[in-house]
Amino acid sequence: MCHVFASQDPDRYTLTTRRLRLNGQSTSIRLENAFWAILDDIAASESVSTPHFISTLHSEVLELHGEPSNFTSLLRCCCLKFMENPASHPALSVAAE
Repeated sequence: MCHVFASQDPDRYTLTTRRLRLNGQSTSIRLENAFWAILDDIAASESVSTPHFISTLHSEVLELHGEPSNFTSLLRCCCLKFMENPASHPALSVAAE
């Protein structure tokens, strides 16, 4: 029943830490490689670097809601929203057909 999930490459769920700046502060974010790949795709679709995209997202969240209690969870949910909306990444949806 869960073979498709259990048989995935362990590298997809290996955690990777990346260092970047959020509002001028040096920080690190630790996410599974699968989420980093999606964040890289989101940033590329916006023609910016991944650190720039994440920094801009953090600034916008601060402005709208204040400091998020769990920014890495917010990033994971952003990845889900991106994947739920095929119109936001037509090149990826065409490749999947």
